[in-house]
Amino acid sequence: MSPSPPIDPESIPKELKDGVVASILGGLAMTARLLLSTEPVTFGWVVRRVLAAAITAALVGYGIQDHISSPGLRMGVVGAAGYAAPECLDYLMRYIKARGEKEVSAVVGKPSKPHGKGKTSKPQGKRKR
Repeated sequence: MSPSPPIDPESIPKELKDGVVASILGGLAMTARLLLSTEPVTFGWVVRRVLAAAITAALVGYGIQDHISSPGLRMGVVGAAGYAAPECLDYLMRYIKARGEKEVSAVVGKPSKPHGKGKTSKPQGKRKR
């Protein structure tokens, strides 16, 4: 068996290379942020944060590709997106959860409103005779 031919870097699509570079930059930005932090964290927490930063940076990199022509500025924006990814994703998760709870409470039913004396209204059922 002969060894497989080496991978030609020119044969890899530019979009794939840009996404990988953006992911690496975002992950490195988050790694630097975690290294500068003094609070104790678990390994799983670190992995989640670094992956969130990498994914966010890749998506931002794809989104700004046609809008920012300077490579240095584009790398800066991608790094900043990776650095700020956890706060943005935490906010997004809280928003989605609050919105979902609001929709569920609307479907389940509203709690009864209190009367003027502060007592809640009782459900009207069949009366006993």
